[in-house]
Amino acid sequence: MSHKAPPLPSTDPASDKDGLLMPDMVTQGSVFLDEDLRVLGADSLFYSSFNVTPEETEGRLLQELGDGQWGSSALRQLLQNVVTEDRSFTDHEVVHLFPKGVGRRYMLLHGGRPGRAAHPTALVTLGFDDNTARRNAMEALRHTEVRYRRLFETAKDGILILDAHSGHIVDANAFMEGLVGLEAGQLMGKQLYEIGLFKDIAANKAAFIELQRNRYIRYEHLPVRNNRGETVHVEFIANVYQEDDRLVAQCNVRDISLRVQLEKKVAEQGLILADEARNKDEFLAMLSHELRNPLAPIRSAMHLLKLQQTTAIDPIQRQAMDVIDRQVGNLTKLVNDLLEVSRVLNGRVHLNMQTVDIQEVVEHAVQTVRPLIDQHRHTLVIHACDQPMWVRADALRMEEVFINLLTNAVKYTPADGNIEVECHSDKDEVRVDIRDNGIGLQPQVLPHVFDLFVQADRSLDRAEGGLGVGLSLAHRLVSLQGGSIHASSAGLGKGSTFSVRMPLIVTPQPASGTPPLGVASAVNAGS
Repeated sequence: MSHKAPPLPSTDPASDKDGLLMPDMVTQGSVFLDEDLRVLGADSLFYSSFNVTPEETEGRLLQELGDGQWGSSALRQLLQNVVTEDRSFTDHEVVHLFPKGVGRRYMLLHGGRPGRAAHPTALVTLGFDDNTARRNAMEALRHTEVRYRRLFETAKDGILILDAHSGHIVDANAFMEGLVGLEAGQLMGKQLYEIGLFKDIAANKAAFIELQRNRYIRYEHLPVRNNRGETVHVEFIANVYQEDDRLVAQCNVRDISLRVQLEKKVAEQGLILADEARNKDEFLAMLSHELRNPLAPIRSAMHLLKLQQTTAIDPIQRQAMDVIDRQVGNLTKLVNDLLEVSRVLNGRVHLNMQTVDIQEVVEHAVQTVRPLIDQHRHTLVIHACDQPMWVRADALRMEEVFINLLTNAVKYTPADGNIEVECHSDKDEVRVDIRDNGIGLQPQVLPHVFDLFVQADRSLDRAEGGLGVGLSLAHRLVSLQGGSIHASSAGLGKGSTFSVRMPLIVTPQPASGTPPLGVASAVNAGS
C-alpha cells in the first residue's frame, strides 16, 4: 500500500493563510503527518534544508527519519495532543546532528493543524526552525553577563550604576557597600548625596547636571562621610552610556585615603625640610660672619709682623709667617664664598643690570685668574668673537662667574695642561665655552655638578676642592641674569667644558658722542 500523497497545492509555508503556524517561525520547512504521525508530504524548503529526497521521507513514521531524533516521547505527546485535542505548540527544542560537517544544530519545532490549502488529508503540520545562532548568541550573552557580574562584584573599586535621568542608584557592587557602610538593599533608589558622596542635595544636583551635559565628570579628591562616621577620601569618575533601552551612568569610586595620608606626610616632611634648609642657610650666614670677625685682626697682625721683618729674622719664623699668611688667605676666600652663596640663596643679592660687552667681562676675569694659570704652567688660548657681544647683565657678577669657571678649570687640570676660552654667537644669543683637558667628570656627576656643596671625585688633593659652592654660585648668578650654564664631559681623564649662554641685545647706539656703556663703566657703577 502506498502512503504517498497527491501533489500539494503549494510548498510555500507563507501561502498557508489558514494555518496555525506563523510563517516567520518556520525557517527550515514543514512536514505533514497523519494520525499515526506518518509523513504524508513536505514542502520544498524542508527537503533543501535537511538535504533529503521525497523518496527518503514520505511514507515513513516521523521517528524513523534521520537518526531518530524526532522520536522523543515528549514530541510524540505534543503531536498526539494536536491530533486528538487540536492543541498547537511552539518552540519545542530538539538537537539535530547534521552530516557533512554541518554539525550540531538546535531546532525549534512548532506543531498544529494544517490549513485548508496546506494538505488535503494531513492532520498535523510540523514546522522546523533553526535556533542555533540565537541560542549561541544567548549563551555568549549569558557568559558575558556572568563575567561582567563577576568583575563587578570582585572589583577593588566601588561601582555604582545610576539612572541617568533621575540619578537614583540601580546597582552597586560589594566594594561600594563596604566603602559607604550600607548594604545593597539600602543603596538602591538613593541619590549620591544620601550615601555621603556629596555634602548636600545642591552639590549633588550641580554634579548631576554637569554629568548630563558632558556625559562625563571627574573629581580627583572627594571626601565621603560613610555610615560608620568615618571620612573616606575617594577619586570619583562617572560617564553616561546606553544600556539596552535605557540611559545609565556608571560611577567608579576609588578609595585614595592611603594616598591622601601619604601626601599629607610628604607635605609635612617638605615643610620640615624647608625649615631645615632655611635654618641651614641662616646658620651659614651667621657662621660666615662669625668667622669673618677674627680674620680681620689676624690679617692686620700678620701685616704688622711683615712690616717689622728684618734680614736677621729667623728662617723658621719666616716660614711660619708665610704659612699663616697663605692659610688666612685661603680661609678668607672660603668665608667669602659662604657669604656670597648665602646672599644668593636668601635673595639678598643686588644686581646692577646694564648693557655690557660679554667679551670684556671675560677678559677681566682672565686677568684676575692669570697668576693662577701661570702658577700651574697652563697654556691659555682665547678665541674671541669678531665684534662686541652686548648683553644685559651685572658686569661684576658675570666677571665673578667666569672667574669661578676659570679657577675650576685651573684646579682640575694637571700642570702643563691646556685651557681654551671660546666665544660663539648666533642671531639671538652668545655662548662662552671654557674648555680644559683635565681629569673630566663622571657621567653620574654631571646632573648634580651645579648643586650646592657637591664635589665630584676628581682624584686630586682635597685642599684643591674648596667647599663646592663656586659652580653652584655661578649657576645661580647666571640664571638670575636671564642666562644659562651647562657642563659637559666625555668622562674621567677627558676634560670638561662649561658653557655660559646669554641672550644678545641690539647693539647700543652712542648718544651725543658718548661711547656705549661698557664693562669699565659698569664696574665703576657697581663699586
